[in-house]
Amino acid sequence: MLLKELSSLASPLSQPQVEKLKQLTAELNAVQLAWVSGYLAATANAPGNLAQLAPVSDAQAAQTVTILYGSQTGNGRGIAKALAEKAKAQGYSVNLASMGEYNVRQLKQETLLLLVVSTHGEGEAPDDAIELHKFLASKRAPQLSNLHYSVLALGDSSYEFFCQTGKDFDARLSALGAKALLPLVECDVDYEAAAGQWHADVLTAVKPLIQTTANVVALNDTSSALAASESEFTKQNPYSAEVLVSQKITGRGSDRDVRHVEIDLGESGLCYEVGDALGVWFSNNETLVDEILAGLGLAADTKVTVGNESISLKQALLEKKELTQLYPGLVKAWAELSASPELLALSGDKEQVRQFILHHQFADLVANYQLKADANLDANKLVELLRPLTPRLYSIASSQSEVDTEVHLTVALVEDEHQGQARFGGASHFLASAEEGAEVKVYVEPNKHFRLPEDPQTPVIMIGPGTGVAPFRAFMQERVAQGAEGDSWLFFGNPHFEQDFLYQTEWQQYLKNGDLTRIDVAFSRDQAHKIYVQHRIKEQGQTLWQWLQNGAHLYICGDAERMAKDVHQALLAIAVEFGGLSSEAAEEYFETLRSHKRYQKDVY
Repeated sequence: MLLKELSSLASPLSQPQVEKLKQLTAELNAVQLAWVSGYLAATANAPGNLAQLAPVSDAQAAQTVTILYGSQTGNGRGIAKALAEKAKAQGYSVNLASMGEYNVRQLKQETLLLLVVSTHGEGEAPDDAIELHKFLASKRAPQLSNLHYSVLALGDSSYEFFCQTGKDFDARLSALGAKALLPLVECDVDYEAAAGQWHADVLTAVKPLIQTTANVVALNDTSSALAASESEFTKQNPYSAEVLVSQKITGRGSDRDVRHVEIDLGESGLCYEVGDALGVWFSNNETLVDEILAGLGLAADTKVTVGNESISLKQALLEKKELTQLYPGLVKAWAELSASPELLALSGDKEQVRQFILHHQFADLVANYQLKADANLDANKLVELLRPLTPRLYSIASSQSEVDTEVHLTVALVEDEHQGQARFGGASHFLASAEEGAEVKVYVEPNKHFRLPEDPQTPVIMIGPGTGVAPFRAFMQERVAQGAEGDSWLFFGNPHFEQDFLYQTEWQQYLKNGDLTRIDVAFSRDQAHKIYVQHRIKEQGQTLWQWLQNGAHLYICGDAERMAKDVHQALLAIAVEFGGLSSEAAEEYFETLRSHKRYQKDVY
């Protein structure tokens, strides 16, 4: 078989490993290829490696618990790693891997498979789960009558397709003959308790299927390597960093407040790569908390129990509970507590609830839907009703190659007004209000699916309107530090040139220095008809298509609901018009780019 025809389905390599092999060998001449071939053959036949090639016995296969995760934000990875540690502690051999690194050909050999997977966008699989998701739905998927499995699905009940990817995996594995150890477990954003219970239940369920614990085979577990490269500071144990700058970078006349935020990571040792996100824990605004307490007539100093802590109600609302984002269960519960005909009618319609959630906060429920006389909502019932506070993720807008121990963010203040009362996003208001020296708890959330090309000569096309430009600022800092000679092209858009051109002087300097090859901008409200980035993309369609034919990597960052979809449609139109492809072939073309990591998205 020719190497260019090789796929993970015809080799013991995962698809990312196949792509790396193709990329390496493409750069070698015949003499170099022959030398590498001999070197690899000698390495494979070394005594230590021959032992690893011995076939796995049935007992060993039955002993191994394979844990796969598909995670867009890192929550799934964390749950899977914790499960792997518990399984190892019970003497099991563990194969822990991202779905994106898993060779699907191995699936028919598995006997115990535990899956943790989130749902992204409109019921879509997260990036690292796409290939396995597609494989299971294809005709290539084998019968899995020897497989026992369990699926933990992560989701957000605020969205229509709650836990859809987990449901898909569960249904497809069952259809292929696999046997469920447990019913599908669906977790909302406050997943910790349910995930912990699943850990216990599923490890109990696998015990009868483990033949023996006397001959524990060598661990095939990547978690040790993962742990070695990760910081001690995590979502559960964030670093207390210091805010250096929170500066407004939109003009006085702008209808939006966008901040450039610089944070000092000090001696934490926290490292990040361009494309990663920063997790930010925040406290709720005190004025908002006081409004809620007054509206409910509850005393701020009333003691409540949150987890294992006994704290005041005010502290719980400030630091422990989600106040700025509603969820369907809370809307339904409040409808019953208030007996409001309007809210009761609305709570029975999923689409109306979703729209209500987008435009209201908990304080609006308190202000507009008064509790009925016998509601009996005391302080402890209130904290039980509210979701736990969760950190927000922001695309990192800097490269450590340039800023060292700092990390930069581009933050749009979320603000609205309800009946004359200002409403703000929790984290964005916290960061926008932060003064120099303020403490903020942070951690790095890796995003391996939004990475610059390994070869700095590779051209890149970056599409980032609004705050979606943040990671591309980091990309350019990194490319300059690398001395990258590959071309780079930025598409940026916002309402007004004079008010909303984020980091304008930096882009102009990159252009002047030749680091940025070209920039196309779309300022939607500077003319009678609105112009967005997708229009600029279509205008430059022939050139953009040529860049793609020359091997460019394509990146989109920003709004998932509208922008990313509109940009994708513009790209399809270019492939049809300038590539001569049919609509179906255009979709397939960009799907191939995505699987080869040449079409990457960081959308929200």
